[in-house]
Amino acid sequence: MSLAQPVLSTSRLQLLPADPALARSMLEYQLRNRAHFAPWDPMPGELFYTELYWEMQLRQRARDWENGSGARFLLTMSTEPDRVIGTVSLSNIVRGVFQACHLGYGIDQAHEGRGLMREALEALIAFAFGELKLHRIQANYQPQNIRSAALLERLGFTVEGQAKDYLFLAGGWRDHVLTALTNPDFDDKPLLA
Repeated sequence: MSLAQPVLSTSRLQLLPADPALARSMLEYQLRNRAHFAPWDPMPGELFYTELYWEMQLRQRARDWENGSGARFLLTMSTEPDRVIGTVSLSNIVRGVFQACHLGYGIDQAHEGRGLMREALEALIAFAFGELKLHRIQANYQPQNIRSAALLERLGFTVEGQAKDYLFLAGGWRDHVLTALTNPDFDDKPLLA
């Protein structure tokens, strides 16, 4: 993308673009939530819990924005702009006749149940359908992840099916429920670039 990735703001949150300068805060976020994320994430390699790893990851996510394949945001409370409490992302952005992406998200265990992720995702969806002009956002979750199921339903995502042994997470192949949300205001003439 030729434009800089914007900061998105909600009433309580700042959604900051991926930036290697936030590597220390990302590492602290991951360390605080190590057990919380374990059932949902791939088993981390030995570098995962290092600041160097997060510098490299955030640099790559910034490149994803530059080449148009993704948009990763780090969530901070407006009152604590240097403390990462979550992430939201649009990945695998595909243009042409598809005009779609995958949605990813996670939040600090200490901030669950306060409506913050819904607030962040509403801003991200508006950005995806407005500024990025995408037609479809796909989001998948493990069947036992009741919180994700309820959140996606509240946001208007529709269940489209199930995928057996979809991703290798937490040491094994995990089934996933496949959902999607389409842009009701999408211009029927997609950009073919």
